[in-house]
Amino acid sequence: MTSTSLPDSLIATLPGSSYTDPDLFAQEQERIFEAMWFCVARASDLPRPGAFRTVDVGRESLLVTRARDHSIRAYFNVCRHRGAKLCTEETGEVKRAFQCPYHAWTYDLNGKLVAAPNLTKMPDVGRTEYGLVGVHVREWLGYVWVCLAENPPSFEEDVIGAVVERLGDVRAIEAYGIDNLAVGKRIVYDVQANWKLIIENFMECYHCATIHPELTEVLPEFADGYAAQYYVGHGAEFGEEVKGFTVDGSEGLDRIPGVSEEQDRRYYAITVKPQVFINLVPDHVIFHRMYPVAVDRTVVECDWLYLPGVVESGKDVERSVELFHRVNQQDFDACERTQPGMSSRLYAKGGVLVPSEHHIGAFHAWVHERLGTRQPE
Repeated sequence: MTSTSLPDSLIATLPGSSYTDPDLFAQEQERIFEAMWFCVARASDLPRPGAFRTVDVGRESLLVTRARDHSIRAYFNVCRHRGAKLCTEETGEVKRAFQCPYHAWTYDLNGKLVAAPNLTKMPDVGRTEYGLVGVHVREWLGYVWVCLAENPPSFEEDVIGAVVERLGDVRAIEAYGIDNLAVGKRIVYDVQANWKLIIENFMECYHCATIHPELTEVLPEFADGYAAQYYVGHGAEFGEEVKGFTVDGSEGLDRIPGVSEEQDRRYYAITVKPQVFINLVPDHVIFHRMYPVAVDRTVVECDWLYLPGVVESGKDVERSVELFHRVNQQDFDACERTQPGMSSRLYAKGGVLVPSEHHIGAFHAWVHERLGTRQPE
């Protein structure tokens, strides 16, 4: 079936192979994840100089750390001597330097080569030239974003611009003071599905009435199938009897002071391609980061962020966490049910999008553009 044979109400999706072809996934790693700004960590996870986190971006392992001057640095996690992985732990802390466990080449927090066996007998080896190779780093919303490209795209256009495109004004997200919030809960999900299925799911609410009973109780308009992302600047309004964004609609926690009257009692969802979802409600922010691991596997790290006083006081955040935790489980189960169908001969040419999902077509066009492939007529 081609798009020209479809009724006007329907548009075609990507073909099934877009979600199952390892070669295509390798192209996505190179042309999307390794070429764009990619969110890798919460800055507060690196509280002191020497604290580090390792993370895979595309096909590369990166070492993200805080230097002596408290700036955040990111390096390829590769020793310059023989290519051994410098750090194998996911997180940790060093006092002054990173030492390769293979031949003990040692690098300071600024990436400079400071020691190696017999290094003094090799005066022609440049300490900076043979230091760790860094990648571009930005901090925004309290998160660390990296870009592996030699000449990175504009952060203002690609990342901040995605928020402006959704909310209409960057001040709308600045009102939540996300960089000053504290992590009240973090849950990591290992989803056996292609990363694009997760994005498509997050972008639409045609499924909400079917699989999200708790969410549609809190946000009744979602039962009609139109997601908040369908309209620029629109936030889904809480139900009349709902007091807070909690699993049972009960009272939430301390409201974020910067939230305006217009933003109060509303939920906003934002997709920052290729791997970040941001959810805004009056008393907390839910921040997802996707790490595509394989063509059919994606790790999703989700933070629930609250005012620091809420977290420090030990207030119970479980009712607010439980609402979106259930949403995540319901969504990821749906994606995992969909992944096997992508290999079916029936889905070789793809499926269809109904009118409330048509905006997903723009995401598919973006994928084609990033890969330099042709979108079917």
